[in-house]
Amino acid sequence: MATHRLHNKQIIPVSLEETWDFFSNPSNLKHITPAHMDFKVLSEATPKVYPGQIIEYTVKPLLRIPLYWMTEITQVEHQAYFIDEQRFGPYAFWHHQHFFKSTPTGTSIEDIVHYRLPLGFLGDIAHRLFVRKQLEQIFSFRAAFIQKKWPVQTSVV
Repeated sequence: MATHRLHNKQIIPVSLEETWDFFSNPSNLKHITPAHMDFKVLSEATPKVYPGQIIEYTVKPLLRIPLYWMTEITQVEHQAYFIDEQRFGPYAFWHHQHFFKSTPTGTSIEDIVHYRLPLGFLGDIAHRLFVRKQLEQIFSFRAAFIQKKWPVQTSVV
């Protein structure tokens, strides 16, 4: 049973404050998840993540079968990073680090996800067949959403 790592980085052409306000609000998760996954936040919405926060969701990643997922926000450093860890859900292990850093052209967002699937070698086969691709597609969807929400502005002189 392997532990996998997914790394994604993107520059957003807006301030660190605006980027943080969007990504640290659990209600915005539904916007950055593909609609076909029917992602729903079940827990009471708060405008900002905080350490110890439990967030419950349902998601339909495969054959429209709903899966329950509970994560805990374990660490938060305002406008720098937050970490969520699965407490119950589809993975045997899930640890997702979200980093934010101001840059000359906007804000860098970086995600590092370590995860492990259940079911031993069957989980490893599922990872090769579709889980890795699906996670990469979610991050691609998010990148496209960000480009639409905050397009790079060009000035005309």
